[in-house]
Amino acid sequence: MTQAEPARRRRLRTWCPGAESWQLRHAAEGGEPLLDLASNDYLGLSRHPDLIQAATAALRTEGVGSGGSRLVTGSRPGHDDLEQALADWLGRDRVLLFPSGFQANIAAVGALANRRSTVLADRLIHHSLLVGVQASGARLQRFAHNDLADLERRLINLSGDEAPLVISESLFSMEGTSPDVEALARLCSQHGARLLIDEAHALGVLGIGGRGLCHAMGQPVDLISGTFGKAFGSGGAFLAGDAAMGERLLQTSGAFRYTTALAPPLVAGARAALDLLQRHPNWGQELLQRSRRWRDALQQAGWCRPRGDGPVLPLLIGDDASTLQHQEQLEAQGLLSIAIRPPTVPEGTARLRLVLRRDLPQGSLERLLAALPSP
Repeated sequence: MTQAEPARRRRLRTWCPGAESWQLRHAAEGGEPLLDLASNDYLGLSRHPDLIQAATAALRTEGVGSGGSRLVTGSRPGHDDLEQALADWLGRDRVLLFPSGFQANIAAVGALANRRSTVLADRLIHHSLLVGVQASGARLQRFAHNDLADLERRLINLSGDEAPLVISESLFSMEGTSPDVEALARLCSQHGARLLIDEAHALGVLGIGGRGLCHAMGQPVDLISGTFGKAFGSGGAFLAGDAAMGERLLQTSGAFRYTTALAPPLVAGARAALDLLQRHPNWGQELLQRSRRWRDALQQAGWCRPRGDGPVLPLLIGDDASTLQHQEQLEAQGLLSIAIRPPTVPEGTARLRLVLRRDLPQGSLERLLAALPSP
């Protein structure tokens, strides 16, 4: 082991919720609760009373787990209802639920690529998508982040292959950036490429009514991947596509067929979250407005303006040791923001990942600016 490796060793830290929805407390270390600027609970729904009530009712009537895969005994009316409601909300023919986003992404790549395929993936896509490419046996090319000119050059250079697969995300969780999804879809259509978009971090926040960036586009997206463990405040995931793709997943996807169905309390919680999003379609836009104010203030304080427009605000620091030191300094001031280091991000780009939540109390920005050391 080299001298640099111990500093990169990860350790599990266990957290307990505080009295407020935006608070977390060290389970072992104790101390005052911290202001949560780290989790992906963008809309603060994980402890919303509507979700708790719905999950509790499902727990009492249906039990903790589903007891089987969807094709054995695991399907419940709640699964069917949530799938149909999501399909209607997203304007897609078919939605299938999965126990996790990692699993859904592996299934999505497997449905669109095989060992005769070429996959063109944004260089910064999530690890789960790369695992999916590896499992499919497809050839992998990685284009520069959000660089459609680089992608087009690579598409032009492909010849004689079956339809390639292009993979990107609508909100990159460590960068805070988004591609021009409409232009990306047009480019894929022009070159006969399939398109998979991971909307995990966008749903509930970006797009009209929080429906993500793929909603109501003029060009088709073959598959959309989404999760309930972020803005929806629950757990589990889904894939959304046309009727033919939904049937293909049902008939051929081992990741869907051979796993225990999503637990009924999580299904009920996700359904309650969808109801809230439909009743409050401006929540996402309000969070984006807040994120712009935070970006402006951080820039005025001398920090490089965090890229993107969404609720993820990366503060680039560079080396691992300094980034960890910044994390510790914030924690000492009662704020939780996790140091993100390689291999999660490229070498030399370690960062603090600030995450905004809809339920953050007034004065949170001022607390952050007072606690941050000089850039």
